[in-house]
Amino acid sequence: MSGRVVKVGIIGQGRSGRNIHGNNLIKWPELFKITAVADGLEDRRERAKKEYGCNAYATWNEMVEQEELDLVVNASPSHLHFSSTLELLNRGFNVLCEKPLAKTPEEVDRLIEASAQSGKMLAVFQQSRFMPAYVQLRKVIDSGVLGRIVQVDFANNGFARRWDWQTLQSNNGGNLLNTGPHPVDQALQLLGPDMPQVLCVMDRANTFGDAEDYVKLIMRAPGRPVIDLEISSCCSYSRPQFNIQGTNGGLTGNTNKLEWKYFKPEEAPAQQLTQEPLFDQNGNPAYCKETLTWYNDNWELSLPAGVSSFDFMTGEFYRMLHRSMVDGAALEVTPQQVRLQMAVMEECRRQNPHIYSA
Repeated sequence: MSGRVVKVGIIGQGRSGRNIHGNNLIKWPELFKITAVADGLEDRRERAKKEYGCNAYATWNEMVEQEELDLVVNASPSHLHFSSTLELLNRGFNVLCEKPLAKTPEEVDRLIEASAQSGKMLAVFQQSRFMPAYVQLRKVIDSGVLGRIVQVDFANNGFARRWDWQTLQSNNGGNLLNTGPHPVDQALQLLGPDMPQVLCVMDRANTFGDAEDYVKLIMRAPGRPVIDLEISSCCSYSRPQFNIQGTNGGLTGNTNKLEWKYFKPEEAPAQQLTQEPLFDQNGNPAYCKETLTWYNDNWELSLPAGVSSFDFMTGEFYRMLHRSMVDGAALEVTPQQVRLQMAVMEECRRQNPHIYSA
């Protein structure tokens, strides 16, 4: 690259290409410049010219042939991610691909190999790694105040009927591949680098397509907490997005607010196992009972006016990407981590042949 400003071409000007990538990239002119976009719809091309002051093409092939680009953002429809990213890498372009990167771990392997052979960067837009609430959650876990973490719940629930292209298996649709990359990525950071044990149940509840819109995913790994991950489109009474159970306390909350409480083992009454009957102060049979001193803490999202949590973590991701491209820093979200994600999702599909036949 010629300087610190990364010249970007964006494939697609839909909900992702424009609303997420384009509308955020223009906020950081000292880091990125939208040089060109590609979209099959003329009105989107004309809008991009006005909004970004860039060139616009009907196809991404035309765009990369005509423009000198440091980075191509692949925000094409999900089922085109793998093939177009593979071709872009083979043609010598750095690529940031929207999620899902691919559908299978074997496809991710091919992309990693193409990246290695071309010497070009393969990045995946997993911005939820930088979610402020998730970062704070990790800090609480790492502090040790909750003790050994026994279980972590992730819930991305709501009640919704959906009938668009992302409900079809042929388009890599469904809740697992659409929403799943975010919580699955977060969960796998708590489980280590190896393939966890997976138990998954999927269903079609309110969708008009043939892909799932209900996912219950349990993951386990030696010495790690149990992960209970749920993505449901038929949940009328949503539970907290995060819930942690630890030996010394717990945490609950969502993207805007977390609270946690814990006791200090050194302050707790000394107890020992007994097989003798227990009695209360009146001599009546009783259960175990003790008084613990609980400590309470909380966190609330605090961002500059007009900046949402989504915009913030998008900015954090892109600044990380810029450091990698310009300063040579390591990617914090790697294709290898995404490959593990794809392996988990493939096992989920294997366990649900009533939805995904071989």
